[in-house]
Amino acid sequence: MSSAFSVLRQPLVEGDRTVAQVTSDIAAPLERRAGLMWWATFTAAFSMLMLGMIAITYQVATGIGTWGLNRTVGWAFDITNFVFWIGIGHAGTAISAFLFLLRQRWRTSISRAAEAMTIFAVMCAGIFPLIHMGRPWFAYWVLPYPNTRGPLWVNFRSPLLWDVFAISTYFTISACFWYLGLVPDLAALRDRFALWAKTGSLGVRIRYRIYSILSLGWNGSAKTWNGYESLYLLMAGLATPLVVSVHSIVSFDFATSILPGWHTTIFPPYFVAGALFSGFGMVLTLMLIARKVVHMENYITRGHIDAMCKIVIATGGMVAFAYITEIFIAWQSGNLYERFAFANRAFGPFGWAYRIMVFCNVFAPQLLWIRKIRNNLLAVFILSIFVNIGMWFERFVIIVTSLHRDFLPSSWAHYTPSLVEIATLIGSFGLFFTAFLLFCRVLPMICISEVKGVLNYGRRNGEH
Repeated sequence: MSSAFSVLRQPLVEGDRTVAQVTSDIAAPLERRAGLMWWATFTAAFSMLMLGMIAITYQVATGIGTWGLNRTVGWAFDITNFVFWIGIGHAGTAISAFLFLLRQRWRTSISRAAEAMTIFAVMCAGIFPLIHMGRPWFAYWVLPYPNTRGPLWVNFRSPLLWDVFAISTYFTISACFWYLGLVPDLAALRDRFALWAKTGSLGVRIRYRIYSILSLGWNGSAKTWNGYESLYLLMAGLATPLVVSVHSIVSFDFATSILPGWHTTIFPPYFVAGALFSGFGMVLTLMLIARKVVHMENYITRGHIDAMCKIVIATGGMVAFAYITEIFIAWQSGNLYERFAFANRAFGPFGWAYRIMVFCNVFAPQLLWIRKIRNNLLAVFILSIFVNIGMWFERFVIIVTSLHRDFLPSSWAHYTPSLVEIATLIGSFGLFFTAFLLFCRVLPMICISEVKGVLNYGRRNGEH
């Protein structure tokens, strides 16, 4: 067969890069000085983080009376932000573990950044339960360890305690999985910095030393690679069930209650689909920015963007189906309280939030069915922002609209977030983007070893 036959699959790496060029390209952002765009973005993110730190310090010193909560609405911004950030972290594990087990090769260029995003999102999520405890310095009390507090013990029947176990397990497995994938690349960086360690600056020598320690003596032998791939497969198998279990357990915070709008068996799969939907929306946002800022257009291609858009369409369809199912169940049940809860969501005082949720999560993603829009990076970026806005409002609508109109009209109350709550939310975004920007400066944001494995995918015969 002639080597000039048409290519059936688009290459996963563009620009006809060689193996050596892959290492150089991905390591380049770590070896050169940060550009003006990076510093501008980092300054904005760090300023947001400082605002959040000030707000958190104030509310810990003063008490959670600084929030806009009242006797009726005891959960609002705190739990909304908690569930939102846990959902954001789901795409990382899905891309890394689930798509790895399905042998989806296109994941290679985005898996590392998605894994880092998972860890940073879980860190952001952990802020809000700690603050809500009122006395976060006693947070260790939720751990079931032998203590001297007599009969005072954690309540194992509480879904909030289930969250502690689920999220701590999720964070631990995700961090281990992320670090395991980094080991071959840390060894590659170690070898590159070894050339400059003797004559370079103090910073270069420190980085070489750190990369040497973290690479765990990696030597790249066949035996080492065989053990690594077996362990990576095992970790992927352990991490994949967490994609389903963690957000299912988070949904139990609501589903195990008797409150109309919460007490429903659809919540576990509904929350998992929503988490993947919002997670992939955030991955799209970050990848579109990162490919431009650090010049990775050859590795994060339009094909990667197109594949992620299709997953957003699929998970968005699940979320839309869940919305319809909720309304149908409430109507079909004949329960007056359930019917009122959903009518109040759509037409009550927070109806504006419900309409934002439906527009961003149901109607806006439908534009991604159009190929021209999927190929327009600015349009995809805007739609990814809509997805994350819509998913934040989904959690807000579920929580606040079910609480502010409960069984007794005499206890009905409105909720308005305080400036402290808004500043804390801004600070959580500041933490997320600050951590992600620092990650892009000190570690390879694309998996060098995995990208080399798909370098020839989609190339013509005879090309190298």
